[in-house]
Amino acid sequence: MLIQEQLQTLAQLYQHGPVSDVTSRTLTKLLQYEAALCQQQLQQLYQDLVMFEQQYHLTSTEFYQRYQIGQMGDEMDFIEWASLVQMVNNLQRRGQILAQLKVL
Repeated sequence: MLIQEQLQTLAQLYQHGPVSDVTSRTLTKLLQYEAALCQQQLQQLYQDLVMFEQQYHLTSTEFYQRYQIGQMGDEMDFIEWASLVQMVNNLQRRGQILAQLKVL
């Protein structure tokens, strides 16, 4: 069974009445774990971004804007830096979703 199917099944159970305290606590703990992991990964990525920013004397925002319009070239450092920026953006979106659930 795919995770998406399991989540749909769980949602259906919630729609048809209360679920056990164990299920509720487990879901809360899972979301808290995801939030903590997201924060931990973001902290590491921020450290990695700072190294590039110091090396090239650009903020990651400035770099990424230039990179997207082709002003930075295709050096391996720039490809890695752009990937890190994208990873940060994705994790920030995940963090926003988790924050809406009040698990952060």
